[in-house]
Amino acid sequence: MVNRLSESKSLYLRKHAENPIDWWPWCDEALETARLANKPIFLSIGYSSCHWCTVMEGEAFSDPGIAQYMNQNFLPIKVDREERPEIDSIYMQALQMMTGQGGWPLNIFLTPDERIPFYGGTYFPLEPRYGRPGFLEVLQAIRRFYDLEKTKLQAFKDEIMTHLQQATLLPISELTEDLLQKGLEANTGVVSRNEYGGPRFPMIPYADMALRRIRFNIEDQYDAKQACTQRGLDLALGGIYDHVAGGFHRYTVDPTWTVPHFEKMLYDNGQIVEYLANLWSAGIQKPAFKRSIQGTVAWLKREMTAPEGYFYASQDADNFTSSNESEPEEGAFYVWHNSELEQFLTPEEYAVLQEQFTITKAGNFEGKNVLQRTNSDELSNIIESALAKLFKVRYGELPETVKTFAPARNNQEAKTHHWLGRIPPVTDTKMIVAWNSLMISGLATAARVLGDVEYLELATKATQFILKNQWIDGRLHRVNYEGQPDVVAQSEDYALFIKALIDLYQASLTVTTDFVQSDYWLEQAKKVQEEFNNLLWSVELGGYFNTAKDMGEDLLIRERSYIDNATPAANGVAISNLVRLFLLTENLELLDLAEPGLTAFSSVMQKSPQACPSLFTALDWYRNNTLVRTSLEQISALSVQYFPATIFKADHTLPNDIIGLVCQGLKCNKPAQSSEEMLQQLQASQSRS
Repeated sequence: MVNRLSESKSLYLRKHAENPIDWWPWCDEALETARLANKPIFLSIGYSSCHWCTVMEGEAFSDPGIAQYMNQNFLPIKVDREERPEIDSIYMQALQMMTGQGGWPLNIFLTPDERIPFYGGTYFPLEPRYGRPGFLEVLQAIRRFYDLEKTKLQAFKDEIMTHLQQATLLPISELTEDLLQKGLEANTGVVSRNEYGGPRFPMIPYADMALRRIRFNIEDQYDAKQACTQRGLDLALGGIYDHVAGGFHRYTVDPTWTVPHFEKMLYDNGQIVEYLANLWSAGIQKPAFKRSIQGTVAWLKREMTAPEGYFYASQDADNFTSSNESEPEEGAFYVWHNSELEQFLTPEEYAVLQEQFTITKAGNFEGKNVLQRTNSDELSNIIESALAKLFKVRYGELPETVKTFAPARNNQEAKTHHWLGRIPPVTDTKMIVAWNSLMISGLATAARVLGDVEYLELATKATQFILKNQWIDGRLHRVNYEGQPDVVAQSEDYALFIKALIDLYQASLTVTTDFVQSDYWLEQAKKVQEEFNNLLWSVELGGYFNTAKDMGEDLLIRERSYIDNATPAANGVAISNLVRLFLLTENLELLDLAEPGLTAFSSVMQKSPQACPSLFTALDWYRNNTLVRTSLEQISALSVQYFPATIFKADHTLPNDIIGLVCQGLKCNKPAQSSEEMLQQLQASQSRS
């Protein structure tokens, strides 16, 4: 017996199709049914690779007693946050107001008429444990409260709505002269401080802001270069990186970067590739950085690239260890018993691996070993040979043989396919424009810095797929399922895709490609920016709404994303794009939007600079933007260096005695007559504010 989710395109929703709970997708019919029946809505939001979402699906959501009570007393709705981030954002904000914390699964109860949240939490166990009540107990208490405490319910609704509405109406402050320095210091501090325990996340928007700081002569308590280098080492050496087969996990559950939460998300990997490439261009050139970029691209090609050229969304944290299991096991694909290492490796390989990785008989994760490196040097041939043998255990063949590895698209495929090695985690094969864009930017930056044409070719194919397939009736769409576009795009899709197009334009000036001319990417960026401005720019408030006016009728509020999380906030990226496109096109209308965009969020930047590093990246572009017009030969020499507020443009019209022009906003320096003079002007321009 299946429920309404069985026909869903979303892998996450389909995972709940056999639950006895009478799930609805988020739709007008579900909302109207709840209103007419006066049933509180139980809204549950998650995503396919979420470990605790998987646990709750197998426990509480599969329990007949829970289902019977739920179906009688609530209208249950399931949402895939990767499809509908605007719904997730509103109710996650509400949950954080209620409890002081958030996370997934996001389980929240809404009034049926106005869809206002009045109680929520994350993981609810089937039976009381972990200091949490059992889920049936929670459901019964919520229903009693809804039926009997109408005065308290109304007061709570009013309080929540007041907070949500206030969050959309930000006061206007000043873009003061010291604001950029304030943001640089605060966000470098976020990356520098390691005194607390608990999980470690990549936090690339913060690390990127800290890296921008190294070009300024700022004296305070933080060493930006050291902090950025350490973040790169934590990522490239830690257990968060898959040293056997490439790709980064989402985060580590400990403060030593050792044991990851094992899911691999495309958005993390794209950002980390870009960050490590930027470290390399800044002269911080650890061999481990290049190896982890190369390994991540190899993983991307092998496991995460569709035949059509786009990139898949994620891989689960859990996998089956045999076809007879009913539930998958966390991290089993990636970890090693000490006895396995001794079995598969020669004594010499085992000894050398043990010297340079954290390997013990007791292990560091439930009696098994997560591999973590102890230094950033080149790995010896014997270690690479040992890691290749471990790759063969996982995949059934050596790395040079496995060019592509077909994904397990669901649990049934994972358990029934004949795998040569271990049973792999399930891969969510949907295409998300925003996440593909982050990877395109990462590949383009790595191609430019490391001179690898293959990286640019991968980025080009993914971009061409989006341009050819994701517009319906002149409107960009966010996701693609098996060749079918779906879900109207949101601000993060537009902002990150425009950034990717600009990054491709920059890389194509210096890295040979047979696909398209660099000017093509610039023309596409201009077209997408025009659509973005027309649909989502807020004339009254400044900045970009998350959703267009015609798509948000079922939402409590209309948000403008400005706080960075695992991915950069749409408005920070979008305002940076406005400045970059202005430099390339000389279209003053774009620059005219950048200042009110920044001003719209100025109070947040003043009061909570550590919450919005991507807005400070945009402020850096606004204050220090630099355009270099010169020859392709000069661009090739300069673009491998770290100039984070600079755009390069090929200019074949310069007189013979002029090397290039360095321009700052609306004015240019005197024409440079030598490479040395142009470099001096460029360096001075990068830190003038």
